[in-house]
Order: sequence, then structure tokens, then C-alpha cells
Amino acid sequence: MPRIRAAVVGTGNIARFHVEALQALNDEVEVVAAVDIDAARLAEFCSTHQISHRYADVEQMLASQSPGLVHLCTPPGLHHGQALLCMRAGASVVVEKPPTLTLHEFDELAAAQGLAGPWLATVFQHQFGSGAQRLRSMVADGVLGRPLLAVCNTTWLRTQDYFDAPWRGRWDTEGGGPTMGHGIHQMDLLGAILGDWEEVSAVARQQARVMDTEDVSLAHVTFASGAVASVINSVVSPREESYLRFDFERATVELTHLYGYGDDDWRITPAPNFEEHVSAAWKASSHGLVGSSHGAQFQAVIQSLRDGSAPPVTTADARRTMQLVAGIYASAFQRRPIRPTDLRPDSPFYSRMDGDGTRW
Repeated sequence: MPRIRAAVVGTGNIARFHVEALQALNDEVEVVAAVDIDAARLAEFCSTHQISHRYADVEQMLASQSPGLVHLCTPPGLHHGQALLCMRAGASVVVEKPPTLTLHEFDELAAAQGLAGPWLATVFQHQFGSGAQRLRSMVADGVLGRPLLAVCNTTWLRTQDYFDAPWRGRWDTEGGGPTMGHGIHQMDLLGAILGDWEEVSAVARQQARVMDTEDVSLAHVTFASGAVASVINSVVSPREESYLRFDFERATVELTHLYGYGDDDWRITPAPNFEEHVSAAWKASSHGLVGSSHGAQFQAVIQSLRDGSAPPVTTADARRTMQLVAGIYASAFQRRPIRPTDLRPDSPFYSRMDGDGTRW
């Protein structure tokens, strides 16, 4: 099969991870163009990565190059409009998190997909490391028993100068604070393991940073399986950590890392009387030594496109995570438990993550 023609839109820091991962798949994909309104940054990016075609405008690039795949590495407020342009031109899209600013925008992108493409995939690379793959297999096989309790903490540090960038810390350009822009990765992996959520109760606070959005949120989440989870999202924590813990009937599984994990960052503690069975299953279900990298997800995306199927993470997968983010904000600002049915199109939190305006 011919190589997939790909383009990268936005050439900031995150774009480097995208282009390097794509170029590592050189037999299957060719990066033919890059787009950025900053001419100097674009020139340096294309020169470094040997990309032939440079554009300041997405529409011009689409018309000139007709890529089959576009990676959006632009600020969140641009994702919705740029993704629509690409899909209407017939290109599938891989978009950095958060994929959109609102559930409304996300549903518009999902509706723009075709049965045979183009498709939209969100970058949630933590699902693709071998540790997550192993845990999902063991859950599916029933080795661990029922999920009972989980912890999902994203306790990071971002100083005030980080939020002094004009588009950060704003509802209208970033869609939220650490709940939307930082902890969303851990919450996505939480949902990938535990499935659909049924109710969330949350608080959101402005503890230390000067900005429009929250800098801390805490939530209690109930899942359809009966499991319950505590979720913390913070950008005011000097000792940074990303931590997930899953307590099943027969074992505790933990993951401790910061911005990306390796196989050694996982550990399992079997319950009494299940040591031999659980430990043997953990070893037997090894999926290699793959970290939670962009490359692991992009390899799966390219394979899906070549097979003619929707690439992971699908819009249904990503919507579950986006809906949980919206639920946390809705609960925090309305001061009541929120269920998915409370986030229908008639809810103010469907069209804005801060609903009808936050009141700190």
C-alpha cells in the first residue's frame, strides 16, 4: 500500500513528539507538510525534520497537499475549527488533548466523521503502554475480580508565569484548568480501565494561581461497575506525581509516574490466597516493554487507517473522558451530584465547561 500522506499543524514543543513518532513509521507514513502562523518557528521546524512544504494557512495546505492524515498540535481553542476543515477536506485527524473546549464542539466533530472515514482520534497515549494493555487484558479475563476502589491523582506544579501566556488559564481558549488540561490524561486511563461513570460529586478551587479557571479540583466518581474513585487534579503541588491505584477483589494495581510511564512504573499486590494465581497471570499477560508514548498510539492509528477502520482513541472513547471533565465542573459549580444525563444539550455545561459563568 502507498504511504499515508500526513501533515502537522502547529509547530510548537508538542509537535516535535508528533513528527518524530510519525517519521519513525517511515515505511507507512510520509510527513509532507507543516503549518504555522509563526514563519520563523515553521522554518526551523521544517528544516530540523526535513519537511518540504510549509504553509501559514490550514486551508491552503489541505488544497495543495491533500493529506490523508492531519495532526493538530495547536492551542485547544483552535482544535474544533481546524479539525472540521480537515475532515471536510477528507483528512482524518489526530488531535492533542483536550480535543475541544466543550461537549458541543466535540459532538460536532464526531458527527463530521464518515462510516469509512475521515475519523477523529484524540491523543491519550497512556492507554497504549504495555502496562495499561496488560491491566485491561486481566480485567477483561476476570483474573482480578470486581473493581472496588480507585485513586486518580494528577498533582503537578505550574508556576504563575506558565499561566501568564495569553491563552492559558481561560475558559474561552483552554476550556478549563488542570481538570481539563492536565489531569485529563490520568482520568482517561481511569475510564479506560473502569468503564462508564454514573455519578460525580466535586469541588473546584482557586488556591494559588491568578487566572480565570480552577487550579485544584477534587471529585468522587461512581462507575457503572459499582467501583468508586477519588480524583484530584492540581497545578499547585511542589512534589509532582501522577498516581493511579486500582483495588480489585484479588489485587491492588498501582502506577506511579509523572508525564509518561514505563513498564517498571507498575506494581501489583495480590490479595491473600491469590498470590500465585494473580502473579502468574500478571507475568503471562505481558505485552512487551512499551512505554506510554505518542509513538505507541500513532502506530496503532496508522495501522487502523491502513485497515480502513476508526483509529484509537475513538470519539466514543474520548467523549466519556470529556463528559467526566464536564461533570466535575458542573458538580463543582452547581454544588450537587451530576449524572451523564444532566449534561444533555440543554445543560449550560454542554456548551461551556464553566456553564453559565463561574462564581468563585
